[in-house]
Amino acid sequence: MDPAAPTQSQGETPATKLPLGTEHRNDGICRILSLDGGGAKGFYTLGVLKEIEGLLNCPLYKRFDLVFGTSTGSIIAALIALGHSVDGICSLYKTHVPTIMSRWTASGRSEALSTLAVEVFGKAKFEDVKTGIGIVATKWDIERPMIFKASVEQAHGSRGTFQPGFGVPIADAVEASCSAYPFFKKKSITTGDGTSMLLVDGGFCANNPALYALADAVRALGKAPGEIRLVTVGVGEYPSPKKWSPLSLVAGWSPAVRLLQKVLEFNTQSLDQLRAVLFKDIPTVRINDAFTKPEMATDLMEKDQKKLDLLYHRGRESFRTREEDLKRFLL
Repeated sequence: MDPAAPTQSQGETPATKLPLGTEHRNDGICRILSLDGGGAKGFYTLGVLKEIEGLLNCPLYKRFDLVFGTSTGSIIAALIALGHSVDGICSLYKTHVPTIMSRWTASGRSEALSTLAVEVFGKAKFEDVKTGIGIVATKWDIERPMIFKASVEQAHGSRGTFQPGFGVPIADAVEASCSAYPFFKKKSITTGDGTSMLLVDGGFCANNPALYALADAVRALGKAPGEIRLVTVGVGEYPSPKKWSPLSLVAGWSPAVRLLQKVLEFNTQSLDQLRAVLFKDIPTVRINDAFTKPEMATDLMEKDQKKLDLLYHRGRESFRTREEDLKRFLL
């Protein structure tokens, strides 16, 4: 048994959950799953989601009406919306993430990211998803968010010309959402109406996409606050690793990496505070624990699989501290 994995104490009552294969009742509640960006630290997110999926005993898309994701969260969100299990997503991460983060140049990382997107998503379109979705990217030239959605019901205007995902394949939308410039190249896309544009990482505008998801639920779908339950999952908070050596600087590790990470963390925290003010009447579970021990030092470009496995198990442990609230939200 893995010593870092959650265990059940002797005499402890097993988690309440429906029998395998049982459909959850339709109670009129709009359940939202929001997944932060954070590069390789998405392994923490997957640890949390592994336990949530176990609690539900069904694929996550069957219980969440909206699944929003930014950057690494966009990969996970898209795969959930397409019907993938958390175990399957985790296997894909173990195959691809260390490869991407091991590349020394922005071009190399972008090439590896593109390979992941094509291999994982193939020709999948936004019409293929099984639940509501939101993939957050940033328009480089006009500094505005671009949110890829599948359903016209989520549109806030221009419904007559709505195209699922703006006519862009899921692979391209996810790659754009993950393109953390300057450590990845900007992503060029062409929408269904022939418009070309450059996109970069969604974390520049909303590394925590919960506000955008709530806006869809309240404004577009017309849900009252009492009809919404929000589960928002981060990537954890960690000490910064020490990468100050001539080799690390040649490889691209410079103060710019720490600056980018700080920008994303500031963005995440400020949006969560704003969410708490604007939507304080919407029941919310936020899972994003802080880890201060030196051995937990990491960042969004982590490539050591042992460290990534540790993040995964820390995510599973974080779930346990919110388990009772999640039962009330989800069962």
